Amino acid sequence: MTLRAVVEGVGHYLPDRIVENAWFEEFLDTSDEWIRTRSGIERRHFAAEHETTSDLALAASKSALANAGLEPDDIDCVLVATSTPDLTFPSVATMVQNRLGMTQGFAFDVQAVCAGFIYALCNANALIVSGQARRVLVIGAETFSRIMDWEDRSTCVLFGDGAGALILGAEEGVGTKEDRGILATDLNSDGRYKDMLYVDGGVSTTGTAGKLRMQGNQLFRQAVEKLASTAETSLEKAGLLSSEVDWIVPHQANIRIISGTARKLGLSMDRVVLTVQDHGNTSAASIPLALSVGVAEGRIKRGDLVLSEAIGGGLAWGSVVLRW
Repeated sequence: MTLRAVVEGVGHYLPDRIVENAWFEEFLDTSDEWIRTRSGIERRHFAAEHETTSDLALAASKSALANAGLEPDDIDCVLVATSTPDLTFPSVATMVQNRLGMTQGFAFDVQAVCAGFIYALCNANALIVSGQARRVLVIGAETFSRIMDWEDRSTCVLFGDGAGALILGAEEGVGTKEDRGILATDLNSDGRYKDMLYVDGGVSTTGTAGKLRMQGNQLFRQAVEKLASTAETSLEKAGLLSSEVDWIVPHQANIRIISGTARKLGLSMDRVVLTVQDHGNTSAASIPLALSVGVAEGRIKRGDLVLSEAIGGGLAWGSVVLRW
């Protein structure tokens, strides 16, 4: 028998404020057509002034717990992927743990920017397979609207706020690719590409949060190649072919990156769960948001083979293959 980390529930939360592309036309030299054509984004959600990343994470967590039919006391670990925490410390995860009423277990954050949820899933999988935890609440939550340069039309139109959560539980499998749960993972990073995507502030440099900076064209060229490569690696580790994949649930950064990666894998776009048009790039929240939407819409079903991949600042990238 093989211990697997199996999905038990999923949920998400989006702030009430919806920002259409036309909003940016009021203060930037841009247009709805320009944004749609280059990114596929039509609208995104922005957190209210009083809303924090932990608020969004908490709401998504409650949704996932309800979906799984579980209580906070059933959770051993809370793991949050975010690059926009409420405070320098403590972690968003401990804030969520507290607000859920949990007095047991442990909680910590993972920071790998847009690849954060993939990194968090891999950590959660390792905790379960090693026996450190029986059930892990994995959250991706971001308030990227707080680090936008509103004068930079190439970046501020791309990002949105939101949160998604997924609960993984330990379950015995037979050790084949037919098992439910996480079947294979792949993680990578290369710090030589730091300047392609970064924030120009921090505690030990400027003492401020800073603003997001991105070299979009260079990042695009890196993204498609690296995402396709990590996806192929995870599939190979699991003994699977791309043709066996039911759904790709990618990081929702840009429609051209998503379609380019699917094309390299030989998969059509009708097998991709696409939410970038409605949410924009929500960084570490984008994959769990898309998973939750895919389940809510009845597309992702029990037994489906799901491939997720993401790339973010660092550069950091990776993928996970799991059977729902």
